[in-house]
Order: sequence, then structure tokens, then C-alpha cells
Amino acid sequence: MSFNNLQLIEPVLRALSNEGYTTPTPIQEQAIPIILEQRDLLGCAQTGTGKTAAFAIPILQLMHQHHYQSAQGQRRIKVLVLTPTRELAIQIDESFRAYGKYLNLKNLVIYGGVSQVPQVNALRRGVDILVATPGRLLDLVTQGHVSLHDIRFFVLDEADRMLDMGFVHDVKRIIAKLPARRQTLFFSATMPPEIQQLSKVLLTNPAKVEVTPASSTAETVQQSLYYTNTENKRSLLIHLLKDASIQTALVFTRTKHGADKISKSLNQAGISSEAIHGNKSQNARQSALSNFKLKRTRVLVATDIAARGIDIDELTHVINYELPNVPETYVHRIGRTGRAGAKGMAMSFCDYEEKEYLRDIQKLITKPIPVVSDHPYHVAVPQNNYSKSSASQSSSYSRQRPAVAPKRYGRPFSQRAV
Repeated sequence: MSFNNLQLIEPVLRALSNEGYTTPTPIQEQAIPIILEQRDLLGCAQTGTGKTAAFAIPILQLMHQHHYQSAQGQRRIKVLVLTPTRELAIQIDESFRAYGKYLNLKNLVIYGGVSQVPQVNALRRGVDILVATPGRLLDLVTQGHVSLHDIRFFVLDEADRMLDMGFVHDVKRIIAKLPARRQTLFFSATMPPEIQQLSKVLLTNPAKVEVTPASSTAETVQQSLYYTNTENKRSLLIHLLKDASIQTALVFTRTKHGADKISKSLNQAGISSEAIHGNKSQNARQSALSNFKLKRTRVLVATDIAARGIDIDELTHVINYELPNVPETYVHRIGRTGRAGAKGMAMSFCDYEEKEYLRDIQKLITKPIPVVSDHPYHVAVPQNNYSKSSASQSSSYSRQRPAVAPKRYGRPFSQRAV
């Protein structure tokens, strides 16, 4: 099965080809035809299954085919994607931008924690596709900057996380403002009773797609774990890359800023490196990827969103500089090496704050990751060693880090910007 078999239009296929996409994931293969038939959809799928493309691709095609986009200057919001976190909203917006590259559609992402002025100005210029977090969307609706009267496609993504983070009331307020006649796509990894009830209210005769993400790792990938402290990660990475047998390495970090800092440090150490992330232009990303494939660059530092479409048969090493906070993402990351029967190495760093992430990962893959202790930056188990008796000698790491591991999805709700 390839994307060519899914009845997609040429501009979308061309954009997917640019992104390096050739074969749809199971949820894409099942969901895209259903959405193109303009049916409501209930998708049970977690992060890491490819669900963003599963709804973004067919929505873009339907918008184009039915001429839902308005003339320049008269655009009204036709697509609303509601998602719980800023990070996911940005990722989804980037996906729409990439897949819709050759279509005359304008998309915008809005979220809290930043000034609303640029977002309001963009809304005034006209938007076809709006990706939003609930809090900021409600603010802008209340202020009269956003109208939801023309919505034809509504996507509720990660509904169970909306519930966990206390957003369900806001979501229901937004739903009440939507037109009754629309196509609704509802995605949730789990279906607790309140989410089941919400889906029944939202969906009309939906098709159901259920996909279990990969939980096993390829036998051709040799995994290893390096316990260390946060401030020693960069030194550990440089130490490992002194090994000439590491011909190419894809290094994963959780943030764009972190990717830039790591790449700069590697270059300063004489290790050729480039970073790719959402703040880089498409041309810059393509150039960095090309240099990496041609082995002009030895190390590519990437965020998960920017690393989509990186399929390199000769990739020898994946290094998790930071463990992902979603365990399925770990399986997806290390699956970039060990392809086509070749051997691959997956090396993961773990500091004190990441112990909970590690526990989730090992539970998912049902086996422990072997620990490598033969390196200069090893700690038996990363600790927050701050104590009254050793306060004057405590490391900057132990002074700055909390005494408890973070929640799986990052900052607690009270600290999130929505």
C-alpha cells in the first residue's frame, strides 16, 4: 500500500513526496478513505501512530476539491482542530502547512502563554484552517476575534488528555458554538466513560478506526542506556561521538532550542552537525537532511516533529539525548535505525527527571534496556543529591531540579499555558 492507492490529488501527493512519505501507517490507510467519504470518524489512537496525517491529509483534499477556501481577504475559518497542548498544536499546524504546501489554503495556530496580538492580526487577514488550544480559543471567541459559524470540519484531538487536564468544560463550550452541519473527527487514546459520552454527543453515525501503536522494538536494533546527570549530557554525547565507528547519528531532543544548543556544541567540538526543527524553513530542513544522507554531516539533531520522513537505510545510530515523555515515541525513534535487516544502535541518556519516562518505556517494550556504566559520566541512578549536610557542595543540577519526577506529559496543569 502506498499513498498513491488512497485516491489523493496530485498536489497532496507531491507534498507528501517532499516530506519523504511513501507508505501510509495503519491509521492513515484506514482513516483517509473514510474521511474522504465525508463521514464522521471515531479514532482510537495514541501519539506515534501517524494520526495527525490521517486527518490533515483528507481535510486538505476536501477543502481543495469543494472550493471551501474563500477568495483572498474574505477567508473564513472552515476547519477547527482542537488539541490540549501548545506543543501538539504547533506540531499539527506544521503538518497542515507541509501537506498543504501546494494548495491555496491558509492555516494558523493559536495558543496561550504568548501575546495574542500577532494571532489576532493573522485572524483579521483571513484563515481557512485554525489549530487551537481551548483556553486561548475561548478568549478570542469571547473577544469577538474568532467566529466559528462557518466551520465545516471539526477535529477533537487527544480527547482523553483534554479530560485529564481539566479542559472538557471548555471543550463543551466551544462545541456549543459550532454549526450543527459539519464533519467531526474525534481522536482519543483511551475511552473513559465521560469521553465515550462526549463522542456520542459529537458524532453522527461514525466509522470507528482503532490502531494499537508499535510496542516492540526491532531485534536488529541494539539498545543501551546511559545514566547520567543533566549537566553532563553534552559531554557524554561528545565522548561517545569520538568513536569513529559511529558513522552517522540521529540525535533526538524534546525542544527546538535544545536541538540548536546541542548542534552548536558538537560543531565547536569538531563534530559536523546540523539541527532541524519547526523554526527552520523547509529549504533549511531539506538541505540539512540532504547533507546528512550524503554524509557531509555526521550528526543530525532533531525534534520529533522535524524528524518525520527521515528514512535512511544506512543510519547506524539513534541517540536519545532526552527521553520522550510518550513511550510509543521511543519505539518510533529507535526504529529509524536497523532498517532493511541492517544492524543499528540506539543509545539513550537518562537523568533524574526522566526516570518516570524510562519506566513507562520499559513497561511498553516489556524488557529492561541494558545499562552501560563504562563511561566517565556514569551515575548509579541519577539523583537529586541536595541535602542540608552537603548544601555547599551540591551540584547545579541538584540545586535546580525538583525533588520529584515530572508527570508523564510535562508540566502540571497549573503551570501550562493554554
